Amino acid sequence: MKPLHYLFIVTILLTSCKPEEKSLTAQQIIDKSIEVSQVNKLSNAELQFNFREHRYLAKRENGIFVLQRITTNKPETITDVLNNKGFQRFINDKAIQVEDSMAIKYSESINSVHYFSVLPLGLNDKAVQKKLLEDTNLKGEEYYKVQITFAQEGGGVDYDDVFIYWVGKEDFKIDYLAYTFHVNGGGMRFREVRKEHLVNGIRFVDYNNYKSQNLSLELNLLDKEFENNQLMKASEINLENIEVSFN
Repeated sequence: MKPLHYLFIVTILLTSCKPEEKSLTAQQIIDKSIEVSQVNKLSNAELQFNFREHRYLAKRENGIFVLQRITTNKPETITDVLNNKGFQRFINDKAIQVEDSMAIKYSESINSVHYFSVLPLGLNDKAVQKKLLEDTNLKGEEYYKVQITFAQEGGGVDYDDVFIYWVGKEDFKIDYLAYTFHVNGGGMRFREVRKEHLVNGIRFVDYNNYKSQNLSLELNLLDKEFENNQLMKASEINLENIEVSFN
């Protein structure tokens, strides 16, 4: 039998030789997620897709962007355009005047669809503030949880919204997200990726969109309600006819 002091020394040596698991920061996790999804390609590209009854177009080039929503109701075609300078509406290619309150409403709607369509692109914008929450297990998979808030300066009209992203520890893909919103009475939503689309190597996703009837619930706990089947399915978010071309 080996002396106990010898075994103790060997155990210490073996333990000290094990590489320590390197903890990642929230910034590093988001960087890896962007890299895996290859959405950075969209920073200088043109994107088109269908969502519900609209056709959406986005052109981005070195920080300059033009976001469009096209609605065709024959004989009219309504084209809403949001860019670095502001909002403009066209009916059959003719510019029309829109009240400021409605321009804000249309801008928020267009920006929201385009924002979600290219996630995690945008999570490294200057106004974005990242915080690493406690890791979690969801549906048998291990996830990092990253909370996103926004600085008031540069954060847009919805700067006080809060997002949480569940990023897979193995593949760094975002499989779930939750967020608060304040328009139309406000509330919370939890999204589950239901389908992936790979277009030119870029990951786009469709979601199941859920809501909670418990309005006092903390956003951070929506994943537990989801796992316990306590959330109500509100809608599906499906991107169709996705096209990407590079500038």
